[in-house]
Amino acid sequence: MKRAFTVLLATCLLLPIAGWAEEAEAPEAVAHSTEHRITIDGQRIDYTATVGWLIMKEDGEPIARFAYTAYTRNGDYAPGDRPITFAFNGGPGSSSIWLHMGILGPQRVVVNDADYAAPPPAKRVANEFSIIDVTDLVMVDPIGTGFSKPLGDTEGKKFWGVDQDIESVAAFIKQYINEQGRWASPKFVLGESYGGIRGAGLAHHLQSRHSMNLNGLILVSPIIDTAAGRDGRELDLPHALFLPSFAATAWYHDVLEDKPAELEPFLAEVERFALEEYLPALIAGYTIDEARKQRIAERIAAYTGTSTEYWMLADLRVAHQQFLQELMRSHRKIAGRIDSRFVGPATNSLAERMNYDPFFPAVGPAYTAAFFDYLHNDLDFGRDEEYKTSAWPLDWEWTHRDPDGRTQVAVNLLPDLSRAMVMNPGLHLHIQQGYYDLATPFGATNYYIRRLDIPNEARERIRLDLYDAGHMMYLHQPSMKKYRDDLVEFIRNAVP
Repeated sequence: MKRAFTVLLATCLLLPIAGWAEEAEAPEAVAHSTEHRITIDGQRIDYTATVGWLIMKEDGEPIARFAYTAYTRNGDYAPGDRPITFAFNGGPGSSSIWLHMGILGPQRVVVNDADYAAPPPAKRVANEFSIIDVTDLVMVDPIGTGFSKPLGDTEGKKFWGVDQDIESVAAFIKQYINEQGRWASPKFVLGESYGGIRGAGLAHHLQSRHSMNLNGLILVSPIIDTAAGRDGRELDLPHALFLPSFAATAWYHDVLEDKPAELEPFLAEVERFALEEYLPALIAGYTIDEARKQRIAERIAAYTGTSTEYWMLADLRVAHQQFLQELMRSHRKIAGRIDSRFVGPATNSLAERMNYDPFFPAVGPAYTAAFFDYLHNDLDFGRDEEYKTSAWPLDWEWTHRDPDGRTQVAVNLLPDLSRAMVMNPGLHLHIQQGYYDLATPFGATNYYIRRLDIPNEARERIRLDLYDAGHMMYLHQPSMKKYRDDLVEFIRNAVP
């Protein structure tokens, strides 16, 4: 069923001469491979799984080991015959465990959608929704996550920042492509959450710095513009962009007095109100007429299952963590931020904000246990190495130099993505987004698409798919199939 072998690209020898000993102790690239098969879409797929790391160098000196898990389909394929997709989660500071074990890889953890996973033993199954039948897959763990780490005297800050991260991940992709002889392959980058910033930056950086064009960029529940995608920072725009997700959450939990029968028309109505009436009221600030403020508060309360008084006291400005604490306060419950379908007990019903997200204790331990069981027993790797599922909190540098060389304080990768789509007429963009995501709300995603500075021709290369789930929409069983079907169709259409 599987065959394990380890390729060591350098050999450590204990030699008596000091200079030779130092040379022998140089860090080694490692690639440990096993053979497997899976059935996807009724077809048997034989594939090789390789887990390990590359050694990244600067001026000839090792600065980091950059880890990955790769899946390549076996067969007599020329490099140009098989697309290759580089995928990562976000954070910043998250490993790729979520996408890896949730939807993309050949094994999938079993959890209870919108509820707590069963107690141990953790359950995993062959993932019939994996995409390794249509594209080779490289799960990427940026420096500080997974097995990836700085080496020698190199400090983490060299990699921990918006631009530093984009540069290091791009360098890894180029080195991997070089070593595997994949320059002729159609290339895709897939990023989730903060992976939206990383992915948008990579699309421009790879083509402008390394002359590497992508066929497709896939952004899952992305944040791209921090001034639009984060509320609670005394900015008016995010409040309007989050409101439709508040309404979706209230609709899901049946707290609306006159609940509409269908979700999508309801959310379209709320989004129009948010942009055409709510946002102008916010912009009016403290000059707003009291009667107008009252009318706006009444509308918001009706859309969100909360009280008019609550919104009046908040001067119409409620951050998402405040809303999630307020929504079911009378029941001593809070809704989830990553996926607002999840519910947990409030640890302090009088608190203004939620102090934990019910999503993570519901599914996080199951993901972790299933991943390590898979890594250690199926891939036969890593028992003697530390794998960091999360490196949070990181001392992250939140600045960015845009394509015109201007330094941003409010990080916004829309100019980079716009420039990439203009410079590369073969670049297709796919965005996958859940309705019940209050970490990166769908209203902000719609805003990003509207704000891309691209010609009409380039807009024809954008695909947006929405799901009846949250940030990680692939937890939702019906959305798993839709996610795969949408993604596979996108990849096939993006390859000439």
